[in-house]
Amino acid sequence: MSRFFESAIVREELESINELQREVYGTAMNFPTMTREQKLEHVDKLQALVDKQRIMWTRLSLSDDQEAKDTLEYLKESMTMLGFAPRTDVNSFFDTINKTIQSLRVNVD
Repeated sequence: MSRFFESAIVREELESINELQREVYGTAMNFPTMTREQKLEHVDKLQALVDKQRIMWTRLSLSDDQEAKDTLEYLKESMTMLGFAPRTDVNSFFDTINKTIQSLRVNVD
């Protein structure tokens, strides 16, 4: 394991991201039938997930660890699979996701 991924802070944050992903993805199909409060809670969890992912992206980009760099490249490739242009600025990527989440929040009612 690399030095980056051996860090207790990184491991804890990755576990937190994974848990939020399980919760968000596990309930996403039920969104149309959720109560207003459940929808808002779901959107809040989605926002927390994206915020944590953005922080992890920043940590990865600041690391000189090779495994962290490889992970960063894999994530960049994943962005293209989501329909973003190959050289999309990561901040633009996260900004777009945040705008979508805010729109979702506004349209809960």
